[in-house]
Amino acid sequence: MATTLLLQMSPIGMVVALILAFRRPPVQAALIGVVLVLLLWGLGVAAPLSRAVALAIATDTGVLFLSTAGVIVPGLAFVILVEKQGAPQAIGAWVKELGWPPAAQVIFIVLGLAPLLEAMTGFGVSLIATVPLFMGLFSRQLGLRIALSGMVIMPWGTLGLATLIGALLAAQPSEVLASHSALISAPVFLVLAAIALWLAGIRTLGPWLALFVVTALFVAVLYMTSRWTGPEIAGVMAGLAVSCVGLVFSFLSTRRLVAWPGAAWPYLALLAIIVALRGLFLATGWDSYWEINGDSVAWKPLASPGVALALVALMMSIRQREQAELHVKFPWSQLFARAKRPVATILFFLLMSQIMVKAGFLLQAQQGLQSLTGIALGPMVAAIAGIAGYVTGSNVGGNTLIMPSIAGLETTQGPWLAAMVNSAAGHGALGSLSILSLITGLAAASREEEHSLIRFAFGLVVLSIVIVAAAGSILLYMS
Repeated sequence: MATTLLLQMSPIGMVVALILAFRRPPVQAALIGVVLVLLLWGLGVAAPLSRAVALAIATDTGVLFLSTAGVIVPGLAFVILVEKQGAPQAIGAWVKELGWPPAAQVIFIVLGLAPLLEAMTGFGVSLIATVPLFMGLFSRQLGLRIALSGMVIMPWGTLGLATLIGALLAAQPSEVLASHSALISAPVFLVLAAIALWLAGIRTLGPWLALFVVTALFVAVLYMTSRWTGPEIAGVMAGLAVSCVGLVFSFLSTRRLVAWPGAAWPYLALLAIIVALRGLFLATGWDSYWEINGDSVAWKPLASPGVALALVALMMSIRQREQAELHVKFPWSQLFARAKRPVATILFFLLMSQIMVKAGFLLQAQQGLQSLTGIALGPMVAAIAGIAGYVTGSNVGGNTLIMPSIAGLETTQGPWLAAMVNSAAGHGALGSLSILSLITGLAAASREEEHSLIRFAFGLVVLSIVIVAAAGSILLYMS
């Protein structure tokens, strides 16, 4: 039985080894994982080959892939266009104009502005604004570490895409998974924001009290929005709430209002469209008029966050063409170049996970998890999911690898376990090598700085996993 279990789980082990030990790109590792799982299935390691099972794998993989690519592609189009017009840099300059002391700027950026930008777009776009800001406020090394500490906070990027996919894989309502994840991640938000404040050299009592209050506001808005409307706008509203409170206090203390930069109008347009569409669908239910069904999953294209991203990207493209007064073409080649790797990686991870689920590769692993006590189960789930997120560099990738194992557990604690996977994978992904490569590229970091940041990021990931394991285990025990 042990040999069979090792064979059945070997595709996941192979993926982890290829990325960590052999340093292969995630897309190559995922493709090799698909080939290995198909080979093992053909050799009879899991359930017998079946046309019905193969059809279920194909349909569910297709639906999950469409729901993912339908957000990633327009999201990258949005990113390309806002970068082209310098919107993130304009936001960075705007924050400097507020004239706040370093403590206020750290709290405002780490729990307000950065989560707001990252929740709207994902892909580490918030770093384009925050890395130069922090490097200007503090020493180079401290600035990079503070930016990284803030980055690991927010796993609700790309309008909650990973949570939406995780909910489909775990057969849980997205509102339940999102709200449970918010509670489990709450202490991570506080601890990592506190690390950023400590690195900034803040030792006086006032900023620390403000940090606790602002974190409580952030978590409260994140939880309530997740519970009422789902994950799509939860991260946006949490970051927006903190940002608005900060701006109100700034205005009351300085009697001066710094206008939002004109170059950053796409973020305001995206926010308005997100809120308007979500409110429309909640009031009318029109998003249910078009539904694509697989074998055990379903997707509502109209409710996809990709709709808002695509609309704003279209608006930007038209406006940039008009301002140039030339026939400016949309950068399709650039979009293809940036989208092909993440889209292909997610496709292979989704296919591998669906084969492992539907062909019975996970049955013995699920039985093994089922035999664990509540005390051991939570930390085990958090550790595996955190490693999966770190290795794949993606919350979606981590969820696709681990979430199916949780879905098959016969336990009433399934929602909390699924939330632990979602939180741990998200925090793990945001400290991954892909995020580090973006930070080091923005800062033109030396090899020595890069190695130092890798160690620091891995420490943040381990700390986040430990906190998720502890918070999740407490909530499991109380449920």
